[in-house]
Amino acid sequence: MINFNFLKYRKIYYFLSTILFAGSIVSLVVFGLKAGIDLTGGSILEIEFEAERPANSITREKLSGLDLGEFSVQPAGEKGMILRMKELSEEEHQKVLEQLKEYQIKELRFESIGPTISSELRRKTKSVIILATLAIALYITVAFGKVARPINSWQLGVISLFSLLHDILIPLGILAIFGHFYGAQFTIPVIVALLTILGYSINNTVVTFDRIRENASRKDLADFGQVVNDSLNQTLGRQLGTSLTTLFPLIFIFFLGGETLKYFSLVLIFGIICGVYSSLFLVAPILFDWIKRKKII
Repeated sequence: MINFNFLKYRKIYYFLSTILFAGSIVSLVVFGLKAGIDLTGGSILEIEFEAERPANSITREKLSGLDLGEFSVQPAGEKGMILRMKELSEEEHQKVLEQLKEYQIKELRFESIGPTISSELRRKTKSVIILATLAIALYITVAFGKVARPINSWQLGVISLFSLLHDILIPLGILAIFGHFYGAQFTIPVIVALLTILGYSINNTVVTFDRIRENASRKDLADFGQVVNDSLNQTLGRQLGTSLTTLFPLIFIFFLGGETLKYFSLVLIFGIICGVYSSLFLVAPILFDWIKRKKII
């Protein structure tokens, strides 16, 4: 059986998380999140070329004479291309197709989202993520109400809230970097990925806390550090196994999937990695140090 001393190197874990956390905040402040048209309003046009797809610069040059506002051009698949621009009328939509008709294109989809809808989506997105995070922390507090002393259920709730912020903020910081250098956008699929991370992260945290509670009720709490280490070693195999079976498909989706799911999978990949890391190397060591500081153990 694996018997790794998780608590021995906890200061290294804290330092690494602090660097990643601070770096994510800096990248969000400096670069910001590049919101997609589903959150800002605009039009998206996806086309496929019959022959070879022209370079992005050529497509931009062909459309430069049209009033499209600030627009982006992204390749999709082998011969596809996605154009994101300001909200277009049907007449403007047809002018775009007319400019590109010499390349023998096929229109795959055209969608427009108005500013009213996008504003409502932004407001609801913030509310959903905040409420979901607080509800999860409250659930932890209630679910572990009968945890053995000296542990208090509210402590587990506070720690789980911190781990959720940790697991959400780092992927967002990475997305901000990708947005600045590669045009990655904060879209509805990315929001879905963030909510998925919340559920995945708290599932790992619950597994860790539940094993600590179970062991704490049967062992001498005078050696609480041993209780924590035993609990983490007992959950290590399960957490790594479930995480890897999820990560492998996501990695394939990122490299082989379409443009729409590319950054959805990227956020999930980093979110799941952060979730496993925090459940094994942060939540339990933080609990240990918190109780130790109270001079109970």
